Amino acid sequence: MSYVLSLLVFLPLATAPIAYAVTKLNRRAGIYLSLALGIAELALASFVAWRVFASPPAGGSYLFEQNVPWISVGSFSIDYFLGVDGLSTPLLFVSALLTVLVIYGSRKLIDHHEAEYYSLIFLFEGAIMGVFASLNLILFYIFWEIVLIPMFFFIAVWGGPRRKYAALKFIIFTFAGSTIMLLGFLYFYMGMASYVTPSFNIPTIQALLAAHQIPTSLEYAPLLASFIGFAVKLPLVPFHTWLPDAHVEAPSPISVLLAGVLLKMGGYGFLRISIGLFPGASAACAWIFVALALFSMFYGAIAAVLQRDLKKMIAFTSINHMGFVMFGAFAALLISNPAVAYLGIEGAIFMMVAHALAVGCLFMLSGYIHHQAGTRDVTVLKGLGKTMPRTAVVLVLASASAMGLPPFSSFLAEFMVIVAGISASTWTFVSVLVPIITAGYFLWMIKRTVLSQPEGDAAVHDMDWSDVASFAVYLVPLVVLLVFSYLILAPALPVAEFLRGLA
Repeated sequence: MSYVLSLLVFLPLATAPIAYAVTKLNRRAGIYLSLALGIAELALASFVAWRVFASPPAGGSYLFEQNVPWISVGSFSIDYFLGVDGLSTPLLFVSALLTVLVIYGSRKLIDHHEAEYYSLIFLFEGAIMGVFASLNLILFYIFWEIVLIPMFFFIAVWGGPRRKYAALKFIIFTFAGSTIMLLGFLYFYMGMASYVTPSFNIPTIQALLAAHQIPTSLEYAPLLASFIGFAVKLPLVPFHTWLPDAHVEAPSPISVLLAGVLLKMGGYGFLRISIGLFPGASAACAWIFVALALFSMFYGAIAAVLQRDLKKMIAFTSINHMGFVMFGAFAALLISNPAVAYLGIEGAIFMMVAHALAVGCLFMLSGYIHHQAGTRDVTVLKGLGKTMPRTAVVLVLASASAMGLPPFSSFLAEFMVIVAGISASTWTFVSVLVPIITAGYFLWMIKRTVLSQPEGDAAVHDMDWSDVASFAVYLVPLVVLLVFSYLILAPALPVAEFLRGLA
């Protein structure tokens, strides 16, 4: 069934024009059709995830491989090469799940150019599936760039008052980063030619690395180039400045995709490519990456404390949380005990899934609050516990998940990463302060918005029970994954063992 991944990638791409045409003719029918197509994609992603969980591939191996020669000019060749393992599969599943939730949430929050909007959602979904399934560096880059197109229009067309500025800043930062990343791939390919037959295929390169046929000295330049591309996407401070603007101006459903899916491209890239293809250089520079990750974690948490706009606060929370991903991944390279080292990489993978659901829930909720109350200003939003009780309950639960409180699996993800960091060096114990700061600003927000008394006579409307159910779809998996954490960790362990072994 090697065609399954191609179906996962091209089903959304093929249905984008259908969603456009149907929505153009009838808005309600278009939304129902988009939901049905999104659920079909989720079912396919669930099948792939179940197969990987039932039979996790060994490190360096992949399921549902499809390798077809694509472009060949002399010795230069590019293959259409897809495959999945315990790193890519959770991201494919959570991307499909969030797409369904975004389509459902958009029915109330998007009210113009809807045909174009829903078709672009499927273009985005197909491209992101291609990013996480690609095992060829050039194919990976092509899908990486396609993702930028719908996200640019999401911000520029459906965004807030400064949408054009935010969209332009987004495209400049991300395109510049990905171009530098591509130059790194080409440099690495040409450098390999001096030692072995060069290839863009990730499994082939990893086999050569395992056989010590590629010198570590060749890895430093492409590691730096790819670092810039992935750091912009993660985003890592100081490459982060496009993110708060993009989140504030983007419509809330798109902020879900932006934080829940697009940022994971950076974390995935650090694990799959930075550590997976340049392991020697990554291990040599690991302390630099750990220090940058810690700085990013503290910066995101402290900056969030200073925000009055609920959405901007959540945006800086994303910077804080995604710093954990990089922290765990590179701390694992510094630990001599393999069993503990695996915690860092497994925790980084787990953190990406937990963050996608927790912060995705918060971003969608910020849109509902703004739509119903007319503001996102935390100092103005008062008395939600009395005026919007259902919304208030969801806000408290979503905040608890973002704080990393039990029974949400974000607690386990942060715990694993911090344990790995302290095992690498005791000075990284300062990382325990980040969840404390995070809890502080979320509790401040809850005190101001939920536990305060309402002011004025402005009428607000609470979310209905169908919307409450949709938010439960974000939160319930976070609880389930704490109890059944092996659903993520069991397939991730061979990946962690393999990446640690390369380094």
